[in-house]
Amino acid sequence: DGLSERERLRDLFGRQVGEDVARAALRDPPRLGGEEREVGVLFVDLVGSTSMALSMPPTEVVRLLNLFFRVVVETVEERRGLVNKFEGDAALCVFGAPVASEDPAGRALCAARTLAERLDREVPEVGYGVGVSAGKAVAGNVGSEQRFEYTVIGDPVNEAARLCDLAKERGERVIASDAALVRAKGAEGDAWEAGERTVLRGRIDATVLAS
Repeated sequence: DGLSERERLRDLFGRQVGEDVARAALRDPPRLGGEEREVGVLFVDLVGSTSMALSMPPTEVVRLLNLFFRVVVETVEERRGLVNKFEGDAALCVFGAPVASEDPAGRALCAARTLAERLDREVPEVGYGVGVSAGKAVAGNVGSEQRFEYTVIGDPVNEAARLCDLAKERGERVIASDAALVRAKGAEGDAWEAGERTVLRGRIDATVLAS
């Protein structure tokens, strides 16, 4: 009975925070703080969610959101990534934490391309933007001893979110930074073409965009 209960708790916990995070928390006592990791970051967000909420019954909005997020979760987990959190109609996805990866940037880039293909095919009713970045970030538990969550903090997260905003504004659907391209191993980088340089909102240095 004890083993059965533990498995049930791990399953429920894993659905809330991700299997790898749940497994680590059950194995070792979680503590506040984090460690620097090389990560790939994918940020995806819906376009027009406000107008969608005004024009559709709430049940239909929830149905579309669940379809959208199902594709996101499946695509990211197939490439050994973590859907770190849902933020309304957006999702922050991380590769390389909490489990290290040999090619977190390449996995994030591959997931972004596959995600766009699947969303266009399986959830054509919604528009979206995807941003991809990579680099050093701190991954760990943030909050207080009474209530905390596992998350990733650093420049790649900020850049991916800004690239996602830009993709939504320009209608390009998916935009990556050169930071992700130069870190990708194997042939994944060849599937992307670097183009213009632009200064993203809230940043000082220009970012080379790739699509």
